[in-house]
Amino acid sequence: QVQLVESGGGLVQPGGSLRLSCAASGFTVSTYVMSWYRQAPGKERELVASMRGITSYGDSMKGRVTISRDNGKNTVCLQMDSLKSEDTAVYYCKARSTRNEYWGQGTQVTVSS
Repeated sequence: QVQLVESGGGLVQPGGSLRLSCAASGFTVSTYVMSWYRQAPGKERELVASMRGITSYGDSMKGRVTISRDNGKNTVCLQMDSLKSEDTAVYYCKARSTRNEYWGQGTQVTVSS
């Protein structure tokens, strides 16, 4: 059974950092394109970061986020720094292959003083 479980979200002050994790089961993350998306209230879901052989970043958080993969733990992480109030959103993990696409349930990130 395929499952993606995000964790690490929470409340952080502006300028702070958070590290999100996406634990995968039922498949191997190194064989999929693994991505992080986010969706703020009233806005469309947008790409934050993506990786397989190479990494790419969406414009909204470029320079402030780093996506990484731990093959031993079958996990993908998103390190977020210099967070701003406009980064408040639900962050989702996605896995995509030529045949399949899976989403996690999301983790809430709130940036507020």
